[in-house]
Formats: sequence, C-alpha cells, structure tokens
Amino acid sequence: MKAVIMAGGKGTRLRPLTCNLPKPMVPILEKPVMEYTIELLKKYGITEIAVTVQYLPEHIKQYFGDGSRFGVTLHYFEETAPLGTAGSIKNAESFLDEQFIVISGDALTDFNLQKGIEFHKQKEALVTIFMKQVENPLEYGVILTDENQQIIRFFEKPRWNEVFSDTVNTGIYVLEPEIFDYLAPGVPTDFSKELFPLLMREQRPLFGYSADGYWSDIGSLGQYRKSHEDFLDGKINFPLPGKEILPGLRVGENVMIDPQASIKTPAYIGSGTTVRQNTKIHPYTVIGSHCMISSRASLKDSILWDGVYVGVNTELRGSTIANGTFIDEGSRTLEHSVIGNQVQIGKRVTIKPEVKIWANHSIVDYSTIDTSLRELSKVSLDRKGKRETIFLSGAKSPVYHKEI
Repeated sequence: MKAVIMAGGKGTRLRPLTCNLPKPMVPILEKPVMEYTIELLKKYGITEIAVTVQYLPEHIKQYFGDGSRFGVTLHYFEETAPLGTAGSIKNAESFLDEQFIVISGDALTDFNLQKGIEFHKQKEALVTIFMKQVENPLEYGVILTDENQQIIRFFEKPRWNEVFSDTVNTGIYVLEPEIFDYLAPGVPTDFSKELFPLLMREQRPLFGYSADGYWSDIGSLGQYRKSHEDFLDGKINFPLPGKEILPGLRVGENVMIDPQASIKTPAYIGSGTTVRQNTKIHPYTVIGSHCMISSRASLKDSILWDGVYVGVNTELRGSTIANGTFIDEGSRTLEHSVIGNQVQIGKRVTIKPEVKIWANHSIVDYSTIDTSLRELSKVSLDRKGKRETIFLSGAKSPVYHKEI
C-alpha cells in the first residue's frame, strides 16, 4: 500500500511559530511532527509515500530528503497554488495507482492503521474515514454513522446548536483510486466541504472507522502545548527521545546540568544544552538542543526550541519560545506568551500573558509588552518626562514603554 502525507498547511493559528516554518515542521520533543507520521506509516509497512507540499516546501524537502534516512521513499508533489485537501491528492494521481492511505503531516497519532485498512477492505468501501470521539467537536467535521458504520451525516465545523455527535473526522482516510474520477485536475477541492458531501449524495460507499488510540490535531497553540504534556505523561504510543536519567527526566546527548539545579518532572532537555546552578525547572518544561539556561532562572510549563538563551534570574511561565531567541537577565514571559525566532529580549522585560511576538524583534531593556508585536513598521515616539512610549503604526495605545 502507498500513502500520501498532506504537508502543505500554513498553520496560521500557530503563528508566530509558523511564520518561517511550515506547520508539519513544528517540533515536538525536538522532532518535526511530520517525522512521527513517517514513523507510524513505516511501522505498518507503508514505505512508498507521496508528500504534497505548498507552503515553504524547501524546509520539508531539505530535512526529509528522499526519505532514505528514515527508511522510506518520499515522492514530492508541489502545488503552485493551493488546491485544497482533495485537490492536492489529485495532484499526485500518477503515483497513487492502488489503494492508498491519506494522513496529515501536522497531526500526532498512534492509531493502528492496519485495523483501519482491514475495516476498509471488509466493507468494500470507496472511502473510509478514521473517526475519533472528542470533547469539543467545533473545529472538526462531525460524523454520524448507521449500524453498519456507513456515514449518514457529515457536517464540517458546526456551531454548538448544530452538533449532532462527538465523533469527528481525523483527516486520515483509506481511499480507492476510483476517487480521482470525482476530482478535476487543477481545481481546488476540499475533502470535507465538497468531496464527501458529493459522495453521500450519490450514495457511494463512505464508511467511518472508530479508531482507538491517541490523536491530536496540532492546529492551535493550545493543542501544541497539550501534545507535549501528553507525550511527557506517556499517553502516546511512541518511544520518547533521549535517555531517562531520573524518573520522568529525559535528556539528549552531552547535556550539562549543574548539581545545584532543581528539576521537577516530567521534563525533557535536548542535546548539548547547559543548565546552570540554582536554576529551577518545573514540571512539563521542554528544552530543545544547544540552549543555555543561566543561573537562578526559573522555567515552568514552558517549551523552548533549539538555541535559546535564558539569562540570569529570568522567569518563563507557560511560554513557547522559538529557535535562537535571546532573553536577557531578569526578564519574565508569562502564561501563553509565544516568542518567534531570533527575538532579542532585553534586561528586565515583562512579556504579559497571551502576547505573541513575531520573529526578529528586539525588545529594549525594562519594557513591558502587553500587545502582540507583528511587523514594527512606522514608529512614532512620544517623549514626555522620562518615559519613551513606542507605538505601532496605526495603534491607538502604546505597545511598550521604556524609561529614558
């Protein structure tokens, strides 16, 4: 059997993490989420894989190459313009000349794919959708099946008053090549909004398979954080990276931890990272590779990507920090703040809760940031007394303040 990994998503709800990175390349415990998808396919003997790409495709191609490093063979199909979920599959029709499975490159799952494939064959289905029960179905396609597991109702992203089931579409499908008869080349088409309703109207064999196991759509910053917690809690049937040196503490290679540092688990520290004396690392903290955590820093429930510098006496509280960011001494980042790549944060800066800072910003010393910073274009200065107030172009209220 062959597979298709849909890897063209922009991940707009994950910004600023995805401003310079395609959504399938967002790391979870140092590995791009798409790498877990490849490992799952390989586990079930599926090694001939098409990858549909569109947004920043060079990142995916450079990291995965032809797939040989991962024990699979990858074939790339690039869209010059967005074709939708189903349209992107049509783009790979020449490769998909037999029964195949479609899976998202930005979802984390340990589903037993073989059981779903066997279900599909037993039902002689044209399409089988892997389904999962969730607490909040509003962001997904809601599904209702009859006693034979044939889909009888499907509604994409309903409002609460439209919800008729807590069972949703996971975006994992087993398909027959006949599906291409319903897709026109070069025409943007969505599985959930267009193709599946069409198949239901024509009473084609569209079935739902209730899958057991873990599934998380890495579609929002909150879900991205939750997936890390689930991994550390052992809820996902994938081997955790690194070596467990204490119960619940896993580390990569060449990690240096000062004996006077305090680490509470579960936690993860990536290769080549240094943790200085009197640092406090609290549970559910994930630190990437080649980071520097300076003395007396305090990290709680935070996710750091690679190459992050954390200064003396800093506090990170429920934050997500992307590659190469520098946080100087005495600064604080508060709950659900998100810092993009290569941001320079000065001394004793406070990043307020929920604030997002796009890549390459420089925040001056002693600033308080209470508004998300995207592009700092035209800047007006208001010098009154001993304070300098910085405005974003068009903003009605200050973005940050600096003592002068």
